[in-house]
Amino acid sequence: MPLEDYRHKRKFAETPEPKGRRRRGSSKDIFVVQKHAASHLHYDFRLAISGALVSWAVPKGPSMNPADKRLAIRTEDHPLEYAEFEGVIPEGQYGGGTVMVWDTGQYQPLDGVSASEQLARGKIDVMLHGTKLRGGFTLLRTGMVSHKERWLLIKQRDEYAVSSWDVESSSLDRSALTARSMKEIENGRLKRARRLGQPHV
Repeated sequence: MPLEDYRHKRKFAETPEPKGRRRRGSSKDIFVVQKHAASHLHYDFRLAISGALVSWAVPKGPSMNPADKRLAIRTEDHPLEYAEFEGVIPEGQYGGGTVMVWDTGQYQPLDGVSASEQLARGKIDVMLHGTKLRGGFTLLRTGMVSHKERWLLIKQRDEYAVSSWDVESSSLDRSALTARSMKEIENGRLKRARRLGQPHV
């Protein structure tokens, strides 16, 4: 999906979101999960692939429990700069609401196949090195819904998997970039600006 779709939906004179100017191939294999309090609270799962953040909206958020198969709806690609976007999208703008960088780090494609090839075939296996999400994850395309690709986000069974997981747990519900809560981001508070910790590698 080209970034034209992303840009067409936004009025950059009115939203603080990045327009996107970084050249293709200028990013490492990063991932980001952003908690997004839009009209419906959800989590946006993004992988840097071929110079853009390939994105999925995950209504119930990611899980470290392999028994949880999370619905993930493919959305428009976002610019690489969006990985560091945290703030408030004004009401009335596309996706209006508070955005938190809930987790971020690097990822590795598994099985010796590039992420772009895996995306094309409809099954992505990656190892995440985040502050909250760690270990193997699978994204599996299952069909279409309302002209959008429907996928499942599933934790793989490994040493990082857990049998009990609450994405809304208070111990998890702060920014991986600034340690702020959603309310602090909404209010523009910066006094807690510090990293929760470096991504695990």
